Amino acid sequence: MEMFLTLLSGVGWSFVYIECICLGIKQKTYAMPFFALALNFAWEFIYTVSDIFLEAHGPLEGMAWAQVIVNMIWVCLDAVILYTYFRYGKKEWPQNVNIRLFYPWSFLGIVCAFVLQIAFVYEFGFVRAAQYSAFLQNLLMSVLFIDLYMKRQSMKGQSITLAVAKWIGTLAPTILMGVITYNVIVLVCGTFCCIFDVIYIVLLINEKQRQLSRPE
Repeated sequence: MEMFLTLLSGVGWSFVYIECICLGIKQKTYAMPFFALALNFAWEFIYTVSDIFLEAHGPLEGMAWAQVIVNMIWVCLDAVILYTYFRYGKKEWPQNVNIRLFYPWSFLGIVCAFVLQIAFVYEFGFVRAAQYSAFLQNLLMSVLFIDLYMKRQSMKGQSITLAVAKWIGTLAPTILMGVITYNVIVLVCGTFCCIFDVIYIVLLINEKQRQLSRPE
């Protein structure tokens, strides 16, 4: 069961990243909310590096090596998503705010994400920090995807495939770490992630149906 849920989470999130890249390039936009993306990139970069050089989660054997390789792939995919943000994000920068602030603001967001991840490690240690920060930022991401849909008032940079993949990719580790091994913080964050993810899926399904029902 542990192997199945781990693989299911990995496949689900891989679909999320790939779909974000495809949507971003095809529609000339970015498909993951910026602050969620910054936290995601920081998390995967820090824990990939720490596992390789510090063996932060223990000796790199068997599944541990597999997870490190998956994390390395995710870092690369996140870097491409980050490129789409810097490439197309200026289009959605508020018109009443100086466009020259786009890069400093984005840089500040990335620095903040890295500092927060390091602070979690300092406070909780690598193992707990990885779990707590991952689920907290995942909950933030679930809310921010809904916010992105509300702001754009369309499915631009979004898809039902992406939404379902995120839901499955989060539900699997919630069952594994929140229910089976019983971690209250993981269970609470994972449960609310599931609720917001389902709301997001329903919003996109309804939007898709509205688009199909409109006369050409």
